[in-house]
Amino acid sequence: MPVALSAMIVGLAGLLIWFGNPAVAFLIGAAIAIAGGAKGLTDTRTIGRYSLQTGIVLLGLGIQGEQLLRISSDYTWVVAGYVLCVAALGLLGYRLLNLPKRQGLLVTAGSAICGGTAVVTLSPIINAKPMETGAVLGLIFTMNAVALLTFPAIGQFLDLSQAQFGIWSALAIHDTASVVATAQLYGDEAAQIATTLKLGRTLWLIPTALLLSVIYRRKGRGIGLPPFVLLFVIASIMGSLISLPTLVLVSAAWLSKALLVLALFLIGLEISLATLRSIQPKLFVFATGLWCLVAPSALFLVMTLVP
Repeated sequence: MPVALSAMIVGLAGLLIWFGNPAVAFLIGAAIAIAGGAKGLTDTRTIGRYSLQTGIVLLGLGIQGEQLLRISSDYTWVVAGYVLCVAALGLLGYRLLNLPKRQGLLVTAGSAICGGTAVVTLSPIINAKPMETGAVLGLIFTMNAVALLTFPAIGQFLDLSQAQFGIWSALAIHDTASVVATAQLYGDEAAQIATTLKLGRTLWLIPTALLLSVIYRRKGRGIGLPPFVLLFVIASIMGSLISLPTLVLVSAAWLSKALLVLALFLIGLEISLATLRSIQPKLFVFATGLWCLVAPSALFLVMTLVP
């Protein structure tokens, strides 16, 4: 990577972290990538992934263990119902539209469970082609961007509580990074609730991967709990059992937000015109139609059942 380009990206990332808006960071990253300014960049995906995971773990320090268990137990049935309903709608929808099975499964899993993480995890299991995977990821990232830009305004217009917005974000947004970033724009409590429930939703990836491994006879691939999920829970327990200094908690909260902004910027840099052009009309209709159906339904459910 040229030194001048590296310096520019580092400087821009620092400016975005100071500004502190994840949605702006994502859009600027995507604009640079589409304009061809990200050519020659390496390791952005790895750095972005670790930035996201570290940011989530640090966020756990501000969540009391008792609160984590209460939130998880109170809304386990909501998460389970959402995942199963979206999965059923997705499996029916791609058959009705006569989409290729692999793309149908990837969109369904990404919409029901955890967006790009599910797509990347399941692609090799179901033998998806790189272009198929890239097209689905492009759609998911685009919908994440729409959520980042619109959900906070919708929440404020409808006067959603912190709990309502956190639960809605955890259900209706695909990727963990976008869930946490969007919820943080609405408030700290919303971010804590959204993070907890989204990680619970991510756990559905384990039985899904195991099931598809059996169906597609892919042996030798271990499927386990993502390490950052365990670290997030451990950080929450530490925050409950150990009286940490205020300076530590404030610093961890700031660093968590900074890392999430950086992660969204680097995710934006992964967008490409080639990926966007590979999206076929039926795939676009299926993915966006499924999201446009389940996101408002989740909002109605949350507004009806959650005070």
